[in-house]
Amino acid sequence: MGIRHWLRVIHRNLGFLVVGISLVYGISGIYLNHLGGGDPAFRTVEASLQLPPNLTLQSLETAWNEKKNLPKINKIMSVDETHLRLMLEGGIGIYNSTDGHIDYELHHKRIIIYWINRLHYSRVNGWTPVADIFAGSLIFLAFSGLFITRGKHGIKGYGKWYLIAGLLIPLAFILI
Repeated sequence: MGIRHWLRVIHRNLGFLVVGISLVYGISGIYLNHLGGGDPAFRTVEASLQLPPNLTLQSLETAWNEKKNLPKINKIMSVDETHLRLMLEGGIGIYNSTDGHIDYELHHKRIIIYWINRLHYSRVNGWTPVADIFAGSLIFLAFSGLFITRGKHGIKGYGKWYLIAGLLIPLAFILI
C-alpha cells in the first residue's frame, strides 16, 4: 500500500470527522458575510408606545411598568432637555417628553446562530485548540486532495486547471 492509499484513507476519515466543525464555520461565515449593519445572532424588534408628555423619571417608570409585556427598565438617563434614554432589559428606548412618544427596540438572541458565531470567533473556552486543529486539517485536506486522483482527472491532467483557477480567485480579489 502506497502513499496515495494512505492519503485517501486519512483524507476520507478526516473529512468525516470535521463535518460538524465545517458546518459551524460555513453557516457562521454566511451570516457574518451578510451582517447588514446588525448582529446576526440577535433579532431586533422595533416598536413604539404613547405615554403622557412631560413625565418625570419616576412617573415615566411607573407608566411604563403599568403596560403589559414590556421589558423591565434598568435605568433612565437624560439625553437632552426633551429626551430620556431608557436602558431596558434586552433593549433600549428614547422617550420624547414634549409629545410622550417612546421609540424602543428589543434584541432577542437567536440561540443557535449566537453559539456558532461564538465558536467561529473562538470565544468559547477551550475552542481555540479545536479551531487550530481544524485549520490544520483543512490544509491537509487541500494538499492531500491534490494527489488522491490520478491520470487525466488528477493534478497532471485537467485538475491542474482547476487548481490554477482556485489559486487565481483569491489572488484576483487581493489585486483588484
